[in-house]
Amino acid sequence: MQRRQALQHGVVGLATLVSLSNAPAWAQQAYPNKPIKLIVPLAAGSAVDNAARIVMQKMALSMGQGIAIENQAGASGLIGADRVAKSMPDGYTLGGFNDSIMTMLPNLQSKMPWDILRDFEPISLIATVEWGLVVPADSPLKTAGDLIAAARHAPGKVNYGSGGNGSPQHMAMALFASQAGVQLTHVPYKGATQAAVGVAGKEVDAAFQGIATVSSLVKAGKLRLIAVTTPKRLAQFPDVPTVGESGLSGFEFNSWFALMTPANTPKSIVKQLHQEVSKALGDTAVRDQLMGLGLTPRGTSPDELGAALRAQLARYEALIKQAGISVD
Repeated sequence: MQRRQALQHGVVGLATLVSLSNAPAWAQQAYPNKPIKLIVPLAAGSAVDNAARIVMQKMALSMGQGIAIENQAGASGLIGADRVAKSMPDGYTLGGFNDSIMTMLPNLQSKMPWDILRDFEPISLIATVEWGLVVPADSPLKTAGDLIAAARHAPGKVNYGSGGNGSPQHMAMALFASQAGVQLTHVPYKGATQAAVGVAGKEVDAAFQGIATVSSLVKAGKLRLIAVTTPKRLAQFPDVPTVGESGLSGFEFNSWFALMTPANTPKSIVKQLHQEVSKALGDTAVRDQLMGLGLTPRGTSPDELGAALRAQLARYEALIKQAGISVD
């Protein structure tokens, strides 16, 4: 049908015909016509993973195709993101990335197998992840100020867990220590969930974590949330002070979850995926689920996400140099 219509429109039609004949077979088919895979380069149960499962379930129902989520933790997301970058740009392999993968790792690693601006197409910023400072349930540390005081009393003796070198948990605590002028010992785990379990099991003294990652452990009484990293207290935890209130004025931190696809994915597919994200985030039940986990639904255009990536890459370049953070 497309070829017959193309022939009916003279020169313009001929150009269209040539374009269609040169396009890969998958580019000429209706999208989507088979299941989609979302690679999340983070552990199951992490804030990004939890958000992805909520939003992708709604998108799958709308699109009429399954969306399988594949977690590939390790190397702070470097390996999983590389798989996405090297996948066929047909819309059937997507990446669910946090801002650590997109804007921290490129500023921490001297050698990167991919370039976030060159090798990926942005689709949408899905949600921001609100963060908090957690300790074991029976820890003597009651506030962020207590953590600072303990670190000053015994430099290097107080340790903290993270999801790996260059992870948001690492970045948050390194910035906290730098601003507080204290020395803390970093204990990297293979993912944010493992780090949270490590705190609950008293393997480490504390950690900054996305609240979506630790909310169940906090509610179960296995972790204690002693501070949030937002400018104001969170409605779901009104009795928990901000870090600024309880020990380090001006300290703020959050992270975000975005949907990406390999570079050179057809614009029509990028547009369709963006529209599906927007529809999912417009659903009241989806928004309520995200906010209940400590996430703030967002939704941006691909261009807006691209601009945010460029701005945060520059911001973290300056912060990392100032704090002297290195993982190489």
